[in-house]
Amino acid sequence: MDTDHIKDGSEKPRPVDVNSDPNNYFSFLAFTYAIEEINNSSELLPNLTLGFLLHESYSNPTLTLQAIMKIFSGMETWIPNYSCKISGMMAAIIEGLPGEESIQMSNMFRIYHYPQISFISQNLLMSDKVKFPYFYRAVPSELHLCAGIIKLLKYFGWRWVGILACYEDKSLRAVQILKEGIEQNEGCLEFIEVFNRDNVTPTDISKLYQRINASSSNVIILYCSRDYVFNLFVNVNNFILTKKVWITTYEQDFILSYELDKGVRNNTLAFTVAKKNIPSFSKFVREVNYILFPLDYFSLLWWNNLCDSHCQKNIRRSCVINEATFFGTHCNTKYLGSSYSVYNAVYALAHALHNMVRSGFQNNSIRSRERKFLDYLPWKLHHYLKSVHFKNGLGEEIFFDENGGLTIGYNIINIVYLPNRTRRNDVVGSYNPYAPPGQDFIIDEEAIMWDSDFTETPPQSRCSSSCHPGYRKLPREGQPTCCYDCIPCAEGEISNQTDGDTCWKCPEDQWPNQKRDSCIPKVITFLSYEEPLGIALTSISIFFILLTVFILGIFIYYKDTPIVKANNRNLSYILLISLMLCFLCSLIFMGHLNKVTCILRQTAFGITFTISLSSILSKTITVVMAFYATKPGSKLRKWMGSRVSLSIVLSCSLLQTILCLSWLFTAPPYPYFNMHLETGKILIECNDGSTIAFYCVLGYLGFLAGVSFIVAFLARNLPDSFNEAKYITFSMLVFCSVWIFFIPAYLSSKGKYMVAVEIFAILTSSAGLLGCIFLPKCYIILLRPDKNNRTYLIKTIG
Repeated sequence: MDTDHIKDGSEKPRPVDVNSDPNNYFSFLAFTYAIEEINNSSELLPNLTLGFLLHESYSNPTLTLQAIMKIFSGMETWIPNYSCKISGMMAAIIEGLPGEESIQMSNMFRIYHYPQISFISQNLLMSDKVKFPYFYRAVPSELHLCAGIIKLLKYFGWRWVGILACYEDKSLRAVQILKEGIEQNEGCLEFIEVFNRDNVTPTDISKLYQRINASSSNVIILYCSRDYVFNLFVNVNNFILTKKVWITTYEQDFILSYELDKGVRNNTLAFTVAKKNIPSFSKFVREVNYILFPLDYFSLLWWNNLCDSHCQKNIRRSCVINEATFFGTHCNTKYLGSSYSVYNAVYALAHALHNMVRSGFQNNSIRSRERKFLDYLPWKLHHYLKSVHFKNGLGEEIFFDENGGLTIGYNIINIVYLPNRTRRNDVVGSYNPYAPPGQDFIIDEEAIMWDSDFTETPPQSRCSSSCHPGYRKLPREGQPTCCYDCIPCAEGEISNQTDGDTCWKCPEDQWPNQKRDSCIPKVITFLSYEEPLGIALTSISIFFILLTVFILGIFIYYKDTPIVKANNRNLSYILLISLMLCFLCSLIFMGHLNKVTCILRQTAFGITFTISLSSILSKTITVVMAFYATKPGSKLRKWMGSRVSLSIVLSCSLLQTILCLSWLFTAPPYPYFNMHLETGKILIECNDGSTIAFYCVLGYLGFLAGVSFIVAFLARNLPDSFNEAKYITFSMLVFCSVWIFFIPAYLSSKGKYMVAVEIFAILTSSAGLLGCIFLPKCYIILLRPDKNNRTYLIKTIG
C-alpha cells in the first residue's frame, strides 16, 4: 500500500518494509525510481519534493484496515479521526492490492475524497464511477479483457469452449460477460467450472482435471486470480492435458527458463496488460544500494540473487563471488513485475499535481503554497487526474478514460517451451480497445507455435464440423446451438456461406450449380434444328415438301389426262399447294422463338389447314353435285363449274382469316419464358395470348374436317369417274384420328416435346391427306397409264 506525500524541501524518503513476494521489490524499486526522476526534474513539480510512505497488508483484511488508519493518523499508533501532519501532506494512495481488498480500501478513502490509483486491480465492479468516484488505475478494466478474449475466439473460429473460473466476484462477473459475448458471436459453452481457493483437496483437483480432459471442447479459458491458479496447478505434473488450448488471464512473471522434468505443453495464449521495460530502470535495479531495502532476510536474499549467473544481464549485479544461495525466478523474467504500471501511476499523479500547481499557485511563495495545498487537497486533485494527459519515458500517450482506467491494452503472449530449458514468451498479438476500428485487435498467426499433439494448426474447437457451402445447419434437439447436423440445401436453393443457417432460392432465371453453393443461369431450351429430334422432324418436313412438289409437278405435267381433269384440276392444285405450306409451316415451330414466329406459327397453321380442308370439302361437294347434275331436269347443272368450287374455298378460308386477324389485333401470341416447367431450364414457348381465339381457330378446323368427313362418307358409293369420295373419306378418317389422339399426347408432354408432338400431328395429318388422295392417282398416272384414258373411264362407268 503506497502513498505519496508532498514535501517542500529536499528531505529524502526513508527505508521501507516490503514482504517476501519478489515482485513487490520491483514495484517498490519502480516507485522509488519514478519519484527520484520526478524530484530531480527541473520541469515537473519544480521546487516541490515528493515523498512516500509504504505499508504492507500481507493480504490480510485486518492489517489492511490498520494500514489505512495509520495513513490517516500519520502515526504508528493510530487514532480514529485524528491526523498528525509531521511528514507532509498526503496527496493520493497508489496501491497494488487484489480486487476485493482494493474495494475495501476504496470504501474508506472515498470518505475523505482521497484519489486511489491501483497498478494491479482490473476489477470490473470498480469501473462504476458512482460507487467508486475517486478510483483510478494504471491498468485497463477487465471488461476490455473479456472483449479481447471474444475477439480471439472469433478470429480462430473457436465456438465450442469451456471456462474454468475461481469463486470470486470479479471472476464470476467476467464469466457472465464472456458467456454473453460468446453466445452473441454464435459460440457456445460446453461447461463452466468454478472452484474455491479454500478447502480444495487433491481429489477435487483430480475430478476437475478429469472433467476437462473428457470434454470435447479444445479451448479452455482460465479466468482466475494469480493466487487461485497456484492451487490449481500445484499438482499439474500428475494431470497432463493434451490437445487443449489454454487462454489465461492471470498476471504471470513470464520466466525465461523452466525445469525439464515439468510436464509442459506449447498450448497457452496468455492475455496480460501491455508491459514494457522502463528505460534505465534495469540499470537502477542493478546498481541500487542495499541500504534502501529493509534489513531482513528476504530482502538480502532477493538482492543477492541478482548476482546469479543465470540472471538477466541487464539487471545482474557485478559481484566478486556468487552470493546467491538459490536461483530466484524474479531474476529471470521477461518483465520486471508491475514496474511499468507503477511507473505510469506515479507519473500520472505527478503530472496532475503539476497541472494543479500551475493553475492556481504560480504567484505564491513556497510556504504559502504548502498552506494553500491544505485547502485544495485531496478533493480538488480529481479534476486534474481526470484530465491528465502526457507522454511517458517511452513516448507513449498516457491518460485515463471515462471510467478511470489507463488507456492501454493487452498483449497476447504465446508461451513456448524449448528443449534446451528455455522458455520463450513471444508477443503474438494485442488488443487495444482505444485503437481505431480495425486496428484494435492484431494477431500474428504464423508466429504462434502450437504443440505437436494437435492434429491441425491452428487447432479447431467446434461441437460440430463446419457446414460447407451448399449445406445448412439443422440444430440438434436438446443441445446447444453450436451442435447441429449439416443437411444439403433443398432443390432450387443455395447457400454460399460456411455454417449457413438457411438456404435461399435463386432468382427465377437462375438455378443452383451441382454443389448448390452458387446460382448459375438456367439453360435456355427450345426445339432446335441441330438436335436429333429437330433434325428428324426437319428432314421429314422437307421430304414431304419435296414429295408434294413432285406430285404437283406430275399433275401439272399430266394436266390434260382424264384422271386429272376428272378430279377438278384447279382444286387439286390448290390442295397440293396448301399441303406444301402445311409441311412448311411446321418448320416455324422449331428454332429460337421471337414475336414474329409466335404470330406466324398458329395463324399460318390455321389458315393453311383451312385452305386444305376447304379444298377437300369443295372436292366432295363437287362430286355430289356432279352426280345429281347428270339427272334429267336437274337445276344443279347451272352450278357446275370452277367458280362454285373456288367460292367454297375462298369463303371458308376468308372466315378463318377473319378469326385469325381478330386474334392478332386483340391478344396476339407472344414469346414466353417458362422458368418453372422444367427444373434448371428456361423453356421458350409461345403464349397463345387469347385462349378463346386459339380454340375458335381449332374449333373451326374441326368443324370443316367433320363436315368434309360426313359429306365424303355419304358420297363414297356414288358412281363417278375416278370418284374421290372414298379416298377423301379415308383421308379425313386419318386426319381426325391423328388430331383426336394428339390431344392426350399433347397434354401429357411438356417443354419442347409438346412442340414436337404438335409438329408430328401436323406432318402426320398432312401426310395422310397427301397420301390418301393423291398417291392412288400418281400410281395410275405413272404405273398404270392404260387406265388413264377415256375408254377405260367409260367402261368403268358402264
